[in-house]
Amino acid sequence: MFHPNFLFMNITQCATYSHQDVEIQSREILYSGFIRVEKVSLRHRLFNQTTYIAPIQRELIQRKQAAGVLIYNDQQQKFALIEQFRVGAMNDPVSPWQIEIIAGVLDGDESPEACIRRESLEESGCELSQLQHIFSFYPSAGACDEIFHLYTAQAELPTVGGVFGVADEGENIQLHILDYSVLDELLTGTRLCNAPIIIALQWLKQRIALLNIM
Repeated sequence: MFHPNFLFMNITQCATYSHQDVEIQSREILYSGFIRVEKVSLRHRLFNQTTYIAPIQRELIQRKQAAGVLIYNDQQQKFALIEQFRVGAMNDPVSPWQIEIIAGVLDGDESPEACIRRESLEESGCELSQLQHIFSFYPSAGACDEIFHLYTAQAELPTVGGVFGVADEGENIQLHILDYSVLDELLTGTRLCNAPIIIALQWLKQRIALLNIM
């Protein structure tokens, strides 16, 4: 007899299928630049069957891995966020200038940790020591293969923010230094529109509650 929790019990321990259950029939490069776009024809296994789905075509956006960090300081009871223009949010009804954590793409064989330390200096002037890994995840696996590595780190934060970024890369970044007391307002407002910042601030809120900092 089929147990209603059978699938749930399995999925908590391992994946139902692997990449070996996907058959790639053809791949065509449509565009290659900062990102690469491919048209992929494939078929994959069906759940609870030995057969495969009929061939389908999908556009795949290939992008370098990225890493980001929420910088905070329990003693100061403050954390750092940045604000910058994002072309993907160009038509956002609130603002194309998005509130984010410090982040960037990995350069060559650079590790996520090295990337974060570099980006932190470029976007906030803060030097990081110990990093804590929170999650690695696909921000939009329905169309993109990018993996995002999310970290947190304590650091001595400046009293006020400022403008940072690498001008040659078209960066114009506003650093904001915020009090722990505004966390609820941020998490219930309309200014947070990307997964890394939402996950990171929920992590920080849980940390504050567990440590009874405020």
